[in-house]
Amino acid sequence: MAKILVADEISQEGLDILSSSVEVSYQPAVTADELLEVIPQFDALLVRSRTRVTAQVIAAGKRLKVVGRAGVGVDNIDLNAATEAGVLVINSPEGNTASAAEHTLALMLSLARMVPTADQSVKLGKWERSRFIGSELFNKTLGVIGLGKIGSRVAQAARALGMKVIVYDPLVSAERAAQLNMQGVPLEEIWRRADFITIHTPKTRETTNLVNASVLSQVKAGVRIVNTSRGGIIDEAALCRAIKDGRVAGAALDVYENEPPAGSPLLELADRVVLTPHLGASTIEAQFNVAIDLAEQLRDYLTGGMARSPVNLPFMRPEILQALGRYLWLAEAIGATAGGLAPGTVREVEIISCGALATKDTTPLTVAALRGIFSGRVEGVTYVNAQLVARNHGIQVRESKFEESAQFRDEISVSVATDRETSTITGTVLPHDEPIITRINDYPINLTPARYMLFTSHRDQPGMVAKVAGALGNYDINISTMSVGRRGVRQDAVMVMTLDDPIPQALLSELSQVGGIHTARYVSLDHMFWGQSNG
Repeated sequence: MAKILVADEISQEGLDILSSSVEVSYQPAVTADELLEVIPQFDALLVRSRTRVTAQVIAAGKRLKVVGRAGVGVDNIDLNAATEAGVLVINSPEGNTASAAEHTLALMLSLARMVPTADQSVKLGKWERSRFIGSELFNKTLGVIGLGKIGSRVAQAARALGMKVIVYDPLVSAERAAQLNMQGVPLEEIWRRADFITIHTPKTRETTNLVNASVLSQVKAGVRIVNTSRGGIIDEAALCRAIKDGRVAGAALDVYENEPPAGSPLLELADRVVLTPHLGASTIEAQFNVAIDLAEQLRDYLTGGMARSPVNLPFMRPEILQALGRYLWLAEAIGATAGGLAPGTVREVEIISCGALATKDTTPLTVAALRGIFSGRVEGVTYVNAQLVARNHGIQVRESKFEESAQFRDEISVSVATDRETSTITGTVLPHDEPIITRINDYPINLTPARYMLFTSHRDQPGMVAKVAGALGNYDINISTMSVGRRGVRQDAVMVMTLDDPIPQALLSELSQVGGIHTARYVSLDHMFWGQSNG
């Protein structure tokens, strides 16, 4: 009988389902060191957000076949290590949608009507009706940032309350939003128009400190801000200053940059903020739903069945993966690069396979390229759901094959067209199994994809390398390699520097102002190097 370690708390109903078919060891307080010690005994591991499933844990799990995450986020699991080890990762993506959406609405109403402090006042024996003059939601404009399952549910509920709803999602076009009976707008319009703002986006490089001092200087005076998504999307110090200055009327947060938020300036704001301890999924129903869903999937998989919500690669047939080799990794890398070099709302994607590659089943290449494109834009995109994400966002995906190749025996190109521009990246795998990028748009280049990459388009002229290198040096960022592609002497060119360190948005803004530089873009493949050192 298969053995499963349950390393975090789940409902008894979930444990009962597992116990009917497998041997269960319930250790919800197991430490990281203890996990490494005991994991070799188990075929399966069930976790929530507390337990980190690192590469070391997966390597130690010699019998490990499957890791289950009770919830949607899998950022505490090393997916690359699991995939390489052939360990299936599954999650429960829908169980807490209603819970999180309802908590968002509860926070918004509590903030608007000052419910927590009014409740505390009455319990202290006071009767301060004139102190608690609130604000109606009816006829106010709600700005929803992120139109996934939770954001969509909040938007629908807000409309039922009589609110005017505007939405922003980089992967949802205005036309697609209209099909959902919502008004899609640019992010800047959310800041300018919204009376209430609610955030439902993953924490990525682009969304970290999305709500910062600059943004808070642009928002509509008296706005109220709600965040139940991820901590770190809001600059808490900047938000505190904006509330004290009166620009922002108040905020309601369920997630924080550091949890618990000891020392956060928000704790000083009394009745102008509503703060809860990460309760988005903390309902009886949500705990029950995710436990039941995940327990059933683990039971089915361990007894020879299929999991409904696989997250990583093993759903693809091994013989197909073996035929594609390192092209699968390359497809994801150039997809992420093409997506990173084409800002705006993605409209169309084309994946072109050339040479001998065109004679193979290249569907996994398309899936990998889409995952790369969406990696910095959508939370939880996997090889399993990447095509569904594209379809749900109205993105046209084309696959083309040509048995002739212009330069190499096999080539793959990924083209990403947004509402602003198109970016095309081409690559191949060299005979010694090294994936390289061979072309950026019309510029030939020889580039090995790296964790952190800085791309500049500029006029080919003396001093450009020194200008860029000097700017990086000012930020203590080390250059690993440099590649240049150009059409001709003193014509337009592209330069790529692979870096040992990530770079901040401020540096990109500075580089964009340097004479001769047309654009400066940063691409991170961090999700493809999870758990590896920068060396």
